[in-house]
Amino acid sequence: MTDTATAAIAQNDPDGPLRLIQAAQDSLSDTMVERLAITGSNVLEVVDKLNDEDTKDAVIALIEGVGEMHRSGAMTTLFDLVALLHGARAAMTDSMVERLFVFVEHMMTNLATEEIATLAHNAKEAMQEAADELATRPSEGGMLATVRMLSKPETQRALTFLLGFACKMQKKSVDPA
Repeated sequence: MTDTATAAIAQNDPDGPLRLIQAAQDSLSDTMVERLAITGSNVLEVVDKLNDEDTKDAVIALIEGVGEMHRSGAMTTLFDLVALLHGARAAMTDSMVERLFVFVEHMMTNLATEEIATLAHNAKEAMQEAADELATRPSEGGMLATVRMLSKPETQRALTFLLGFACKMQKKSVDPA
């Protein structure tokens, strides 16, 4: 900027702002004008995208979420986690990555079967039904109530099943073959 343009603004010259603009135009090269125009265009494009309600709501929610994370200290935890992941990624060799994928594939092959899915579903349903049944049944206290419950055939079958299951699990964990 020229000294005369700065002096004109300082003296409250009515033509001062015009001379300031002219001085700025004179000091800009064609490359600078082109970059300024591209930057202005990009800014207007971003502002135009913010006119979309969904985008505006998403940006506002993001800003509020970041503020909440900062207030609660979660931002520090997030950055610590990112640093940990980056360090682990940087430390992993190709061999380690390959072994990790082989392990994941092996686990998926063994666990992602119809039998495991059926077993898990049946176990979940049985637990839910037992919890619902016990929630509605009043509990009887005392030794006689326990003896009376143990004398029922379904209780004896359930206990026999649990004992058999526990014994087989013990045997499989000691001798997996």
